Amino acid sequence: MRAPLTTAQLAVRLRLPRRWLRGEALSGRLPCLQVGRRLLFDLDAVRSVLAQRAAASRVADEGRE
Repeated sequence: MRAPLTTAQLAVRLRLPRRWLRGEALSGRLPCLQVGRRLLFDLDAVRSVLAQRAAASRVADEGRE
């Protein structure tokens, strides 16, 4: 298992805004571990959730056509 990533590290790896990642995590839409005010992320778990969300979005878009 890889070491958990901070919000800043995850943002660099995924090329996404830190603020968006933090908001998604605090709302429960991204898996994370909260240690005090710090959020820690498992890169593979976050990638999996984002891939599932993208797939669901594509299916929804196809249904609108």
